[in-house]
Amino acid sequence: MTRPTLTQATGPAHTRILGIGGVRGERVVPNDDLVGPIDSSDEWIRQRTGIVTRRRAGESTDVLDLAEGAARAALENAGLTGADIDAVILSTVTYFHQTPAGAAIVADRIGATPAAAFDISAACAGYCYGIGQADALVRAGTARHVLVIGAEKMSEFVDPTDRTISFLLGDGAGAVVIGPSDTPGIGPTIWGSDGGQAQAIRQTHSWLATRDEGAGWPTLRQEGQSVFKWAVWQMAPVAQKALDAAGVTADDIEAFIPHQANMRIIDQMIKQLKLPESVVVGRDIADTGNTSAASIPLATERLLREGQVPSGALALQIGFGAGLVYAAQVVVLP
Repeated sequence: MTRPTLTQATGPAHTRILGIGGVRGERVVPNDDLVGPIDSSDEWIRQRTGIVTRRRAGESTDVLDLAEGAARAALENAGLTGADIDAVILSTVTYFHQTPAGAAIVADRIGATPAAAFDISAACAGYCYGIGQADALVRAGTARHVLVIGAEKMSEFVDPTDRTISFLLGDGAGAVVIGPSDTPGIGPTIWGSDGGQAQAIRQTHSWLATRDEGAGWPTLRQEGQSVFKWAVWQMAPVAQKALDAAGVTADDIEAFIPHQANMRIIDQMIKQLKLPESVVVGRDIADTGNTSAASIPLATERLLREGQVPSGALALQIGFGAGLVYAAQVVVLP
């Protein structure tokens, strides 16, 4: 018996980011509003994190509202509509429904039905994970245009008395459209995980404990010193691998856009990578806070909107967080 040979999907050789959009929580929350329950001060938070204010959403705004707003802005920036989207990838850890996926709901809201839609949970690395997946989907011919969204309402995961992470967190969403390109616009993704350090950034307890043991609403905790050392000493080599895989050097980079975790981490990574002073660095954390999966696209959107970097610039981006997981790639900015 002779079996037929299957036809495989094939796509374009290259991809790039075609458009970007971002939405921040509508409330500006200064350090002074948070210092009482943690017995701290504005000065202490600024020195340890670089954060002056953070943006948080109101009670009537949920994480899918933020995701939808960012998605619509990205589509407009790309000159496309929801009907042009073949797949929607939503990265979030603050959509508190196990099923259905939030991506499917967002796809319906923006008119992308019947696009494929799925959520990913990779915390602060989720946006870069999504970029890697979107790039592969387009080049494989599985989709022509992919919408990648990082969206978080971190304020719903906060214990106001926690001194490890609560004062860092903000709310927002960033989104990009990935599509075909005549030239390479997304370098190889360098990614990985270290589940042996899963307790370094964690949810305090499971939802089952909340139900069965009356444990209350779970929140986030982190081992601050462990996370700081891991991010500084182990993520800089990952970023360097992304540069090497893309065939560029630090001197070729025009922007460095790391996860907005902590200003001191960002500064140390710059030193480790020996980035030239000419490189523009995303520092959106100062007045947006740490928005987890949304932080890199929000920082990118800001740099472009404020004219700090031009369209077409080469940017090195790296996300890292709970898992512990990480991902990095070099991209051409839209």
